Order: sequence, then C-alpha cells, then structure tokens
Amino acid sequence: MEVNVLNINGEDTGRKVTLNESIFGIEPNDNAIYLDVKQFLANQRQGTHKSKERSEISGSTRKIGRQKGGGGARRGDLNSPVLVGGGRAFGPKPRDYSFKLNKKLKVLARKSALSYKASENSILVVEDFTFEAPKTKDFIKFAKNIKVSDKKLLLVLPESNNNVYLSARNLQKTQVISVSGVNTYRVMNAGVLVLTEKSLNAIGDILIKKEA
Repeated sequence: MEVNVLNINGEDTGRKVTLNESIFGIEPNDNAIYLDVKQFLANQRQGTHKSKERSEISGSTRKIGRQKGGGGARRGDLNSPVLVGGGRAFGPKPRDYSFKLNKKLKVLARKSALSYKASENSILVVEDFTFEAPKTKDFIKFAKNIKVSDKKLLLVLPESNNNVYLSARNLQKTQVISVSGVNTYRVMNAGVLVLTEKSLNAIGDILIKKEA
C-alpha cells in the first residue's frame, strides 16, 4: 500500500512511501487487540481502593441486644455490616491489577491496530518537521493544512520534540508521542494516525525486531 507524503502545509510533495504489508496489511486479530488494550488500561489502575471491614471500625463492641427472646435476628455489636455506620462486608481491598502478556501477542496486537488504520485510510505520512518555538496556533494551522483538525489526532514523532509536544498539549483531541510510546490502545483510540517519514521507518524496525 502506498501513501502520499505531505509537507507541513498539507501539500503533496510528489513522493510516496510504501507501508510494510507485514505490519500494515495483516489480517487483524481482534482478540489480541482486546487483551493488549485490557492490559494497558489495567496497568493504569492504582488499585488503592479500600473500605473498612467490621474489625476495623471504631465503635463499641458491646452486645446491643439479648441473644434470644427479642423477636428478631441476633444482633452483635454496632460494627455489624447490617447496621448504618457499620463495617462493609466483602469490601474492596488494595490489589495489583496488572498482568503479563506474551511479547509476540503484543506485537500482533499492534500490527493488527495499525492494519485497521491502514484499511480505513486513516494513516497520513508527513515530512519530518519541527517548530521554532512552542505555539499552539502553529499546530492548529498544521492540523488544518493536513485536514485533520476535526478528528482525534495521534501524531507519532521519531523522538521527543518539546516544541511540537508543547504546541499540541492544550488541544483536547490531539496527542503527540514518540515511536517508543506507540501502543495498541493509543492507535485504536485515535481517529487518524499521522506519522513522519522517520517515525514510519522506526515503527517498522521496532516491530520487526521484537517479532524476531
């Protein structure tokens, strides 16, 4: 699959790049995508949730009613989960939600996500560029030039670029990452994937190396 290379003004440079079929043209594996996205979201969870159980509530342990003859259920102390202000039965406890996945499965998931974007014609390739200073209006102009200002944009750079990152930081639908930050969730969550020429080559090198 060939894609035209655009410049920062949205003009066709007359050059084309070929998307690697082994990365951008495979049959997507939905289950691999699901597992990789699930792992990414699980790893974001802090797992610090906690509620107090009966033994952790500060309150009197005096028995509040007689054992028998009261005409109702047996009652213990005021910390009982069935009473207002009592402890919580089977409440949440701190835990680690992260889990591991096979490396080859994660590579398959990322290739599947990229293949989905390629099949939807949601991948744009632009010349390598930078901004002289971090200005949001410059990034807005760039997005309008390549006709993606109304879409959820994921821009992938070959390496971190502070001027470009800061220019896009305040834009709600825009995310700028380096090649090392590309993952299945971010690709699938984007409406359009914008790659520079160097980042396109770097993605291919990384995924092919991890697969080996």
